[in-house]
Amino acid sequence: MIRDQEILDQLLDTVRRYVRDRLVPIEAQVAEDNAIPEDIVEEMKAMGLFGMTIPEQYGGLGLTMEEEALVAIELGRTSPVFRSLIGTNNGIGSAAVAFDGTEEQKNTYLPKYASGELIGSFCLTEPDVGSDASSVKTSARREGDVYILNGTKRYITNAPRAGTFTVMARTDPDKPGASGVTAFIVDAKSDGITIGPNDKKMGQAGTSTSDVIFENVKVPAKNIIGGVEGKGFYTSMKVLDRGRIHIAALSVGIAERLIKDAVQFAVERKQFGKPIAEHQLIQAMLADSKTEAYAAKCMVMDASRQRDLGENITAEASCCKLYATEMVGRVADRAVQIHGGSGYMTDYAVERFYRDVRLLRLYEGTSQIQQIIIARAMIKDATA
Repeated sequence: MIRDQEILDQLLDTVRRYVRDRLVPIEAQVAEDNAIPEDIVEEMKAMGLFGMTIPEQYGGLGLTMEEEALVAIELGRTSPVFRSLIGTNNGIGSAAVAFDGTEEQKNTYLPKYASGELIGSFCLTEPDVGSDASSVKTSARREGDVYILNGTKRYITNAPRAGTFTVMARTDPDKPGASGVTAFIVDAKSDGITIGPNDKKMGQAGTSTSDVIFENVKVPAKNIIGGVEGKGFYTSMKVLDRGRIHIAALSVGIAERLIKDAVQFAVERKQFGKPIAEHQLIQAMLADSKTEAYAAKCMVMDASRQRDLGENITAEASCCKLYATEMVGRVADRAVQIHGGSGYMTDYAVERFYRDVRLLRLYEGTSQIQQIIIARAMIKDATA
């Protein structure tokens, strides 16, 4: 749902120019330094990019799912590292509070997320808990007006920058699975929290991910998101539905950037006396990439509109994430192939993107988890 086309067009144009003129020129430097310059962070705060999805009454832009998807596509045309910086505040780091938080929690945290004053991180994955998200082992034991948290969370995006953590912890050890899991807002400065060293990753150099270790961390009972125990897993699933459409939209933007780079190279590179773009096998790879990217975009926009209408789109969100992230992997592979030996060299952006996009099929639910979600929804509909 687009609320005001003129205002949205202005936002998209601003983001598009910022990506083209400010972010694309420093992509390689960010990857080499493994860090985003602080002036870029401050510029993104000033543009309101940390609060795109946060409701307007709390200082955000309040974008609908369709509007958010269109912005994510624009952000996808540069290194995904930049989107990762603002991604947790617009998604998993703030959405749990926005969706299920008490009014006091919303008033306390959402304005700070929207301005970028606070970075929110989402702590679900553990050393022994990944795809089986309902089996979290981090414990939260109540003692009077506080809970005592113990456990380790793994691969936590923006952990070194975080001001708060949304932590999924087991409050009832006698209840296995989802019903024993509760979501907490945890101040990152709390005693007993240790941030591990930055993970060394295949790609996305410039993003910060690390372990977060909780050792007898005291969390006020009022920091249970929504104020009710046992709802944490269900909150996290709501968060992931929106996040999966966002990741799919990001994948579309990256694919469009890769296609643009591949076409430009194919037009300029000559072999056998003519541009390689005139060779039919190169044309076939370009055409396949364009077709798949367009199909993914159509899926993303359709699912976004359905969500804005209030429909249950859990299966559709998984369809988008599954197809779009697998699609961008294929597009990246073709882009490297079209570049030939040059595509294997760090001088060309396609080499970096080839590594960067591999992560998209893993986080916020692997492709195999998406397949399971989709199939279960189909079976449920058939047997209802």
